[in-house]
Amino acid sequence: MKILVCIKQVPDMESKFKVNAAGNWYEETDLAWRMNEYDEYAVEQAVQLKQQVGEADLTVLCIGPERVKETMKKALAMGCDRGFHIGDDENHLKDPFAIAALIANYAQDQTFDLIFTGMQSQDRGSAQVGVLVAEMLGIPSLTTLVEFSYADGTINAKRELEGGIKAKVSCATPALVTCQLGLNTPRYPTLPNIMKAKKKEMISTPVAELHPKDPLLEVLQVAPPEKKGGGLILEGDPADLADQVIKMLKEKTTALA
Repeated sequence: MKILVCIKQVPDMESKFKVNAAGNWYEETDLAWRMNEYDEYAVEQAVQLKQQVGEADLTVLCIGPERVKETMKKALAMGCDRGFHIGDDENHLKDPFAIAALIANYAQDQTFDLIFTGMQSQDRGSAQVGVLVAEMLGIPSLTTLVEFSYADGTINAKRELEGGIKAKVSCATPALVTCQLGLNTPRYPTLPNIMKAKKKEMISTPVAELHPKDPLLEVLQVAPPEKKGGGLILEGDPADLADQVIKMLKEKTTALA
């Protein structure tokens, strides 16, 4: 069985973000980088499937500059067999269509039985790449999975829908699935597995060799949220505070009109 899991390196969400000089993305210097959280669930599920079926070959793919290899090593330490790095220093300028096309161009001749991706990335948040890859490869896709099982070439899963509703779905492989929070508990790489990961195969290919497509969407401007007025802190006796709140609601809102 051949399995592919696609991951993305994103900044730690606790980082202090600044708009870059071009005004079309965030400044990437002085940021701490990590694996996209949704992709951690994808890697874990792919590794669990590999362990279940016994004989399986699991590749992790990532697009980006040289530094993304450090994040790929975590996936290798979690249990992936090899890494395929698409070297691209300007991957942030590519929209979901262009990113998906690169993945599909790589996967089309590899005959993967199952492709795992995260539901979305934490920085762009489009939730489009996985389904676009499936469409380009002509295979079915199951999205926002919170439960997953596999037997005899068939996936049985549970999707998270709006309002807390979940839907049971199934399909035959080859297929692509996107993974939602709560699907599993990603494992922590052990020290022996971290050491083993350093010896695993890591192939790096320039993005030009995968015949990149022009993006359909261009980011014209990125700007921080507008600052809104600060809150008002009331202090004093509870009875007086209640009177103040009621007065403010009457004067500044229509809540007590």
